[in-house]
Parts: sequence; structure tokens; C-alpha cells
Amino acid sequence: MDARILIVEDDANINNLVCETLTKQGLTCTQAFSGTEGLLNFKTSEFDLVILDLMMPGMSGEDLIKKIRETSKIPVIITSAKSDLDSRIDLLSSGADDYLVKPFDVKELIARVSVQLRHISDAQDSSSAADDKLEYKSMVLNRSTFEVFIKGQEVKLTRQEYKILELFMLYPTKVFSKQEIFEYAWDEYYIGEDKTINVHISNLRTKIKKFTEEEFIDTVWGIGFRLAKQA
Repeated sequence: MDARILIVEDDANINNLVCETLTKQGLTCTQAFSGTEGLLNFKTSEFDLVILDLMMPGMSGEDLIKKIRETSKIPVIITSAKSDLDSRIDLLSSGADDYLVKPFDVKELIARVSVQLRHISDAQDSSSAADDKLEYKSMVLNRSTFEVFIKGQEVKLTRQEYKILELFMLYPTKVFSKQEIFEYAWDEYYIGEDKTINVHISNLRTKIKKFTEEEFIDTVWGIGFRLAKQA
């Protein structure tokens, strides 16, 4: 691995452990010990991934991820002692790409970081191997810049929302099961995360509706979802 990681964690022991672990994997790490410091680092330097704690002085992790998502689709891994399903779903819906429950094993941390960095590499490879732009109705998806436009206006999407839409537009006539959608967008094995998929589909529809009344996603009951048929 060769990438730049921003670690935002107020617990010095955890911050140092994460930094030491990832540095041994060949990654370049920048440490921040508050949300405010993390935001300053993010604005002044280039990173490939952010590892973000929730409970911090100055600015919470929830607030920081909102700031990050205003300008960037960079992968964000949340670390938190909160382990309930609703908390994880809320954070994934607000823009997190993955969630690691404290205390965590460093081997799991390495694996999850590897998955997110592989997402970036795969996306870059697929962009160079295929057309940069996918078009459907009034929507244009730019695979080289990870941007989506409807009628010329940019639609701000999370990484998973973008990947779901990309999957549909790559195969506009195919119906995808929730398992297929999850494994493409998250690059993880599906373990029945129906609520997570439903939340992301709902968020996609809501964001699209801000720009057009056209339908872009159809529900195929008992099977899954697909790109809406053209009239």
C-alpha cells in the first residue's frame, strides 16, 4: 500500500497505535488530535483516506464528516465505541464509508483500510478502461472525477450512493439484488444489511428529486432495484 492517511483521534494512545500500524504498512500518516485540527489538516493537505473518531474536543466527528463531504468524496472510516446498528446506519447515511467499533484489532483496521484504498484503485482502473461518462435521461455520471450532474447541476453524493448509481448506469437493463448492490458499493460480503441498502436508495431518490421529477430508480419487489425504464 502507498497512500496518505489523515488520523483524527483525541486519544493519544489510539492515535499513535493507528499511526504506527499503518506506517508499518507503507502508508504516510498525518495525526490530528481534535476535530478542529483535523479540519485544518484536511483543508491544507492532500489525503487518500481519513480515519475519524466521533467524540472529540473542538469539533465532533459527526460535524467534521459533514465539512469533509461539502467538498470531497474521500473515503472516511469512523472509529467509535458506539456499536448499535442505528448509529452505524446513521453515520453511513451521513457520508461515512466504513465503521470500526472500539476496541478494534489492528489486523481488522489494516483490512478495512486496504478495502477502501482498493476502491480507489479499482475506480481509477475502471475509469481508464471504460468511457469516462455514463449518460441516462438528464443525468451524466463522470467516472474520472466521480461527479454526477442532472441538467448541468452537480448532485452531491456519498461514495456508496455514487457506486450504487454507477452500477445501475453501467447495466441499465439489469435488476440487481440487495446483495449485489452491497457487495459492489461496499466491497464487503453481504450479511443481510437490508436497512442499509434501503436507506441509501431512499437518500439517492431524495437527492435526485431536488433536480428533476424524472424517476431514475425502480423497485422490483421481491428481487431488488434497477435503473428506471425510459419512457
